[in-house]
Amino acid sequence: MSKVKDHTLSAKGEKELEWARRNMPAMAAIRARFAKEQPFKGLTISTALHLEKKTGILLETLAAGGAKVYASSCNPLTTDDTVAAAMAKKMDVFAWSGQTNDEYYFCLNSVLDGKPDIVIDDGCDLIGLLHGKRKEGLAKIKGACEETTTGITRLRAMEKAGKLLFPVYSVNDAYAKYLIDNQIGTAQSAVEAISRATNSLIAGKTVVIAGYGWCGRGVASRMKGLGANVIVVEIAGTLGPHESGMHRALSALYDGFRVMSMPSAAREGDIFITATGNKNVLDSQHFSLMKNGAILCNTGHFNVEINEPALRKMSSKVEDMKDNVVGYTITGGKTIYLLSEGRLVNLARPSGQGHPIEIMDGSFAVQALCCEQIAKAKKGALKPGVMDVPTEIDNAVATLLIESRGVRLEKPTKEQIEYAESFDEGT
Repeated sequence: MSKVKDHTLSAKGEKELEWARRNMPAMAAIRARFAKEQPFKGLTISTALHLEKKTGILLETLAAGGAKVYASSCNPLTTDDTVAAAMAKKMDVFAWSGQTNDEYYFCLNSVLDGKPDIVIDDGCDLIGLLHGKRKEGLAKIKGACEETTTGITRLRAMEKAGKLLFPVYSVNDAYAKYLIDNQIGTAQSAVEAISRATNSLIAGKTVVIAGYGWCGRGVASRMKGLGANVIVVEIAGTLGPHESGMHRALSALYDGFRVMSMPSAAREGDIFITATGNKNVLDSQHFSLMKNGAILCNTGHFNVEINEPALRKMSSKVEDMKDNVVGYTITGGKTIYLLSEGRLVNLARPSGQGHPIEIMDGSFAVQALCCEQIAKAKKGALKPGVMDVPTEIDNAVATLLIESRGVRLEKPTKEQIEYAESFDEGT
């Protein structure tokens, strides 16, 4: 039933999976428990995730817990075809790299054909389909998990409009997730993908980071460490009760970065990296100001942050330079290079390999434990809407991660506990 690019790639994919298994101790501990307790027995879980080796370990863990698993990708360019072939021997997989838009939605619809009880989404496309063209599947859904900032933004808009009809855990907002995955994982994977695609030196370059959320600040810090001159552009308005774009810009300034508007930054940048989740952050008015040879890429989930259609329209020549690099020659003879079609540079094959294994060991541990929470919840206990990851799950994952790496924290003494919990007017 699976549909992948080439089933003969499975042996190579199994080697990739084995490497991930050996380096994901938190998931190994969860998988061993799930195999004994079978929390998903009789349930179907459908997923739309970047389908590569670390994701494969999550899917294996869910299957070990008794789930019938259907897997698709959440991006047309990010499937590792070797891993997809290996996973297709164990479950129903609908994913391959280089999908057309129609093929992408064929795969999403195929995993929903499995009639899931639980959904794991990355970007809210599965959840969107269930609330639109696939409403017949809503009645069976117990709950879902969402992995990304972009997806949570879409879900909160649905919730505000009264249109979100089942409970969804905001895995993206788990402290263990955004502190480690968004900040550290995005930083390393973005730098690695840019370097693989371009073989360009970072040191001495001016790197413009659009967006100073957890992802942006991680990338900015890593680029600074590699010797780049970093400029931060922040376009966000009000982000929540305690944060705005002004707060983020101030934070960037006090972290030692130059902060300015995009028209100003466009004149100086050698490499531009978008991390906002918003639309047309780099647009025609910015392209015309850029240097010859400027490199553009995106770490946000969707390919809307860089206005590629506008760049193409103003170009006299568009040429494929190499894997994941396209050159656009614009007015005046300047050439601007776009990486990975403006899609998620971290994961677009072949240059993008995704976040490091140890990072995803934590993020997927949160996913697995939230799915277990949904599976065990009594009917009606979880209300429709966006839900925070329970603190006990967040803390359990942090404990698993740190202890699996041989670290043991010192426990507070009885005196210290009593002091922290007491109020003494004399102190």
